[in-house]
Amino acid sequence: MKIYVKNMACESCKVVVKEALEELDIKPVKVELGEIETKEEISDEDKLKLNKIIKKVGLELLEKKQGILVEKIRQVIIDYVYNTEDKPTIKFSAILSSELNHSYTYLANFFSEIEATTIEQYMIGLKIERIKELIIFGEHTLSEIAYMLHYSSVAHLSAQFKKATGLTPTHFKKLKEKRRIAIQNI
Repeated sequence: MKIYVKNMACESCKVVVKEALEELDIKPVKVELGEIETKEEISDEDKLKLNKIIKKVGLELLEKKQGILVEKIRQVIIDYVYNTEDKPTIKFSAILSSELNHSYTYLANFFSEIEATTIEQYMIGLKIERIKELIIFGEHTLSEIAYMLHYSSVAHLSAQFKKATGLTPTHFKKLKEKRRIAIQNI
């Protein structure tokens, strides 16, 4: 049986879901971002219990086909932003169409209708959050971050970051340093 989960975006989300399943004595075959697979059917009562547990951390079971497709679109975008460091040889629209077996136009229109934002804007938002994380961790240069997130240049990354946050990546990094120093002085 497959169950879809909304808002799973990282490994810790998978851990939370696995722990919730364990608490309910449900043995999963696998737990992936956005998806749980079990051998046995899960009762409606157990689904409600599972949903109640995972809602505490912002996750939610999906029942409607619309929500399932939107979540699958989100998962492909998240995987692309977080797990694809080498520049792809094909456009993201082709990757999305191939992964979900629908035309990009259909997926883009469907996503926009349900989410009231475009796939592109959703991806930009994710990229901006990823850039912030990578700047805060301080393990990569802006050039490396631009490459990792498929930007054509540091200038493109900086322009998009500034448009979204009102700050340049360099200014954001300086603010992080000032905050770290202020906290150390407390």
